[in-house]
Amino acid sequence: MNRSSSSSFKLFSFALRKCLSRHIYRDTYHRYYCSESSTTDQSRLMQLKSKLARGPSFQDFIKSSVKSHNDCNEEYEEYYITEDTTAHSQKVYFETYGCQMNVNDTETAWSILQKAGYSRTHELPEADVVLLVTCSIREKAEQTIWNRLKHLTALKKRCQKHKSSLKIGVLGCMAERLKSELLEREKLVDVLAGPDAYRDLPRLLSLAHGGQRASNVLLSLEETYADVMPVHQTPEGHSAFVSIMRGCDNMCSYCIVPFTRGRERSRPLSFIMEEVRMLSDQGVKEVTLLGQNVNSYRDLSEEQFICSEGNTQLSRGFKTVYRRKQGGLRFADLLDRVSLINPDMRIRFTSPHPKDFPDEVLHLIQERRNICKQIHLPAQSGSSQVLHAMRRGYTREAYLELVENIRKIIPGVSMSSDFITGFCGETEDDHQQTLSLLREKTHAYHRLQDDVPVPVKQRRLEELISVFREEAAKVNMAFIGSAQLVLVEGESKRSSEELCGRNDGNVKVIFPKTDLSVQPEKPQMVPIKPGDYVLVKITSANSQSLRGHALIHSSLNDRKSWPSEHLLSEQTI
Repeated sequence: MNRSSSSSFKLFSFALRKCLSRHIYRDTYHRYYCSESSTTDQSRLMQLKSKLARGPSFQDFIKSSVKSHNDCNEEYEEYYITEDTTAHSQKVYFETYGCQMNVNDTETAWSILQKAGYSRTHELPEADVVLLVTCSIREKAEQTIWNRLKHLTALKKRCQKHKSSLKIGVLGCMAERLKSELLEREKLVDVLAGPDAYRDLPRLLSLAHGGQRASNVLLSLEETYADVMPVHQTPEGHSAFVSIMRGCDNMCSYCIVPFTRGRERSRPLSFIMEEVRMLSDQGVKEVTLLGQNVNSYRDLSEEQFICSEGNTQLSRGFKTVYRRKQGGLRFADLLDRVSLINPDMRIRFTSPHPKDFPDEVLHLIQERRNICKQIHLPAQSGSSQVLHAMRRGYTREAYLELVENIRKIIPGVSMSSDFITGFCGETEDDHQQTLSLLREKTHAYHRLQDDVPVPVKQRRLEELISVFREEAAKVNMAFIGSAQLVLVEGESKRSSEELCGRNDGNVKVIFPKTDLSVQPEKPQMVPIKPGDYVLVKITSANSQSLRGHALIHSSLNDRKSWPSEHLLSEQTI
């Protein structure tokens, strides 16, 4: 607050107090002295004055600090609203729905609330505040939230009988998309915060505790929470997700992300590096770089980045709905620097767009041992006609050319994909093209008519799943007899006598618990724990996972020390 505004606020405060006191006195005078006052009336007046003197004044609602005036060297008072202390006794409970970005949003929101004085509980009955981090990508996801809100509202009514009112908040994409329905029409929530408004949560909750409904769903062109260090809730501390960018500019016709999370903006490289170093120091063995369009990362936080020459390079045969972007540090630069922090820490990234795989990114993945040779390449359809309706920016032929280029540059690469079946206007021939693409491994709501009957969609989905499982089983069967380097995640869900982890290609590997030697020539045996790298000989497989038995403790840099019969065989998908 500058001197002029501070002085104005002081004069306003003084005038307000004078005005209030004159008003009270005038009102009291007219009521008690401008009539034929009795002794009883005068007695009541004295009681009223006594109560006013004992009651709170304006000073009770503000705090003051004394500073010197630089110009006239006089002292003056600045008045500020006192800090809300409600948070220091409040427990917050999170429920997270949807994608991994929402998990990261939960960690970010919790970091902000923790600094504001809130404590966290994992038990719903203990909560003073319940925050749902929501997803709008599918109608079913939204319906799940609506049902949950009705349950929590009933719980809130029961809680009012024996404790202060429970506050319910909705964060994330659903808050952005359905703000009026959530806050005004249904009146099921006290707080709404969009994906770019988590810094405002302490203020919104303070208003809610004061009896108001509060919301902030404004989208930002700049907010990346760059300086907010998320409170990572990683299982056993072996892996973590690091947000590198937010939003999306692609405008695929079926996708709501640009409208719920806004335009693309990238987190500064320096903050990402700091977070990855911190995770490495904590013993994290795997970091996944996270973003809605993760490989379109473009850091413009420093002048020298903005002035760098050249347009953003796209995969051959791909185009965008926006002008080619210039300048900035790009995804290859980020991947290069992050992978050098700890050579024994795996680096993954999700979710990419096929258009943003120039050769420099692919060559870097091949060169760096700790960058996983696994690429998620969402196709969405095998039909060029449907891809055009989806506004994906490529044809079937361009996608297949990219797949071929990836396999050439990164031998043994593992690839996964996403598909949408029953899209608006999809014919049976379009569907068959998608099935053939899978075998080769490789603004719709308002403008496009949903003309594919539900039974047809269901049948096509079942066919797509069936073909996927057949092909995935073939790919996984090829691993039998090989040795896979596995990062151990913990116990298998089905048996406490088994452990599970993932190989470089992100395929789940299950094997019996056992003690292993650290080196072949040393007989000392140590147990396997989450976060360890172990070499596992694969003995069986299905479409979902691999099974085998552990051979030896290892690391990403121990390849030379493995016995020759244990060498990891390269697999081509």
